[in-house]
Order: sequence, then structure tokens, then C-alpha cells
Amino acid sequence: MNKPFILVVEDDSPVRNLITTTLKTNDYRYLTASSGETAILEAASHNPDIILLDLGLPDMDGVQVIKQIRSWSNLPIIVISARSEDWDKIEALDAGADDYLTKPFSVEELLARLRVTQRRLSFMTADMLAASSIFINGKLQVDYAGGCAYLDGQELHLTPIEYKLLCLLCRHVGKVLTHTFLTQNIWGRCWENDVASLRVFMATLRKKLESKPDSPQYIQTHIGVGYRMMRIE
Repeated sequence: MNKPFILVVEDDSPVRNLITTTLKTNDYRYLTASSGETAILEAASHNPDIILLDLGLPDMDGVQVIKQIRSWSNLPIIVISARSEDWDKIEALDAGADDYLTKPFSVEELLARLRVTQRRLSFMTADMLAASSIFINGKLQVDYAGGCAYLDGQELHLTPIEYKLLCLLCRHVGKVLTHTFLTQNIWGRCWENDVASLRVFMATLRKKLESKPDSPQYIQTHIGVGYRMMRIE
């Protein structure tokens, strides 16, 4: 079972070092953020599997970070906080946190919480793969197993990059995918030229997908941020 990619959001250096050392020792991949604003940007750009989140951040309360991330992602969020009152835990969990670990904590308990979350992720992924080999959204149908897409029953003739773009958008339907996330998943990097190329491929994909490219029904542009596949009922 592959280890999840973790975003550690903690402004206290000793605690952050403890967490990252623990993750590194146990072969987890991770990146860090020391403020709420940076955490939101990193989550949007790198799409981590799990977030470990402190609530007492220097620029905003961690609960606000949870609410903002929940507006576009369901990735698991484990709060690690010195706030131990019941109402603090309830507020964070109601905002969308999946688990709550109170400081001071043991390394063993942190690893146990991660293992539980990892197992839940594995079960969710398996269920999603079993249930979503074919994606349907309005008149659009994507057959992931067959590697083809149809619009109103007619096969779309897509280039490999157009098809990969479409699959990325469909697999994250309803969520804004940033330029960085898309280019890294397509080309493995994010350079200025890659973003320019992304716009070109997105335009050609839209011409094949949208009956009125000037009034898109499926793919919504978020200027300066990225793109989103709209859910059509």
C-alpha cells in the first residue's frame, strides 16, 4: 500500500520538525506550510492525500482553512491542536475536519491516526474505481477503461493530451483544478510555457466538447486560477 502524500500545516518549528521527522522516518512524502494562506495555496497546487492542520496559525484560524478547503475538496483533514475544549473539537469537526488530535501527542498515536485514515482512503479509492469506470455528466460519457469519450452518443476524437485533461477534470468534477495541478499531472512540471500550452489544449478541448464555446456548459474557467468541470444534473 503506497504511503499518502501529506501536507503539514504548523507554524511552531519544534512541533513541525517533530511531525516531519516522524513522517520521514516512516517513509511518508510530505510538504509543509506555516500559515493558513500558504496551506490553502499548497493544498490547491499539490492536491495532497491528507492534511495535518494546526488551528493556531499566525494569519487566520485553522477552522477558516478547513472551511475554505472544504469548498472545493473532500481530502482528509486531521487537526493537531493544543485546544482541548469540547467546543473547539466540535467546531473543527463541524467545519469539515475528519479527526482531531490534541497536543501534546505521542508519535505512535499520530502514526495510528494516519494508518486509519490511509485505510479509509484505500477503501474509498477501491469503491470509486469499481463504481466509476464510466463517468457520465449530462450528455458527456467517459469510458476510463476503454480510453474513449462520447458526447450525445457520438465518439469524441481527442488527442492524448486532450483526453488526459478531460479525465483529470472529470475525476475531480465540481472542483477547481489549478494551472499548477493540471500541468504537473500532464507534463510533470509547471513552467510558464506549460501554462500557455494548457490554455491552448483547453481551448481545443472546449471546441470539441461545447456546442457554444463562448458559453461553456461543461468546463468553467476560473481566471488566473484554473478550470472546473461543472456537474450537470
